[in-house]
Parts: sequence; C-alpha cells; structure tokens
Amino acid sequence: MTEHSLWRFSRAMLRAVNERQPSDLEALIDDDVEWTIYGPVDMFTFLGARRGKAAVLDVCRQIAENVRVHRFDRESIILSEDTAASMMRYSLTALDSNRPISLRTANFAHFRAGRLRSMRVLIDTFDLIEQALGAPIHLPKIA
Repeated sequence: MTEHSLWRFSRAMLRAVNERQPSDLEALIDDDVEWTIYGPVDMFTFLGARRGKAAVLDVCRQIAENVRVHRFDRESIILSEDTAASMMRYSLTALDSNRPISLRTANFAHFRAGRLRSMRVLIDTFDLIEQALGAPIHLPKIA
C-alpha cells in the first residue's frame, strides 16, 4: 500500500512553515488548487479563500512569517483514496510577540494524482482571537 497524499503534504507543509522551505510543498499542490481557511481575515490576512498554486504558496509564506509550529496532534482522522478529514490541535508561537497559541482546526482535503486539489480549514476562531489579543472577549448578554 502506498503512502496517503495527506502524509506527504503534512510533512511538506511543516517544513514550509518552520524551515521556510516551500520547494517540497510546491510539487504537491495542483496548479488550480482551491484553498480556504475560515477565520477573521481582518486580524489575520493569510486567512480567507485563495485559488491557484502561486496564491497558496504565498499564504504558506505568510503563515511562516507569523508563526512557528511546535507540536500538532491528530485528534481524529478519516482517509479515503483521494480525500482526508481531520481534527487537529496545534501548539504555535506568534513570531511577533513570542506569545504561545493553542489552535484547534478541522481540515478537509481533496487530492488528485497525489497533489492537493482542495483544502478547507475551519478554525476555532473565538479562542484564537482571545489568545491573539491576550485577553478574554466579553460579549454582551442576550436577553
């Protein structure tokens, strides 16, 4: 049995972020890739929707300029031949403030011929914003 495309992509993504080596990642992304990370785009400009390899590689570069990944744990994962879904927990450091960030995501990937064709990432954004601000968010009570 061959290795699932998700494992190759995950290792390359970690190298692209932590070691700023996107070359391995480039070979694993489809030219017409669709990429969306759902979250507060106003706070984190690398979130949002992108299309095309160049745009996705730019997002990966921006992520590498903002965070370092210390650890990631797969809470659950489902694989089929060309798709993957996972729940992940990351331990990061914000490079500008040296502040630790704990992040939980749901990831949905589709591969074609071993290359990433589509990626959708849902982030626990409320928790992320509190950590980025360094203070809890107080919401008004709803009657």
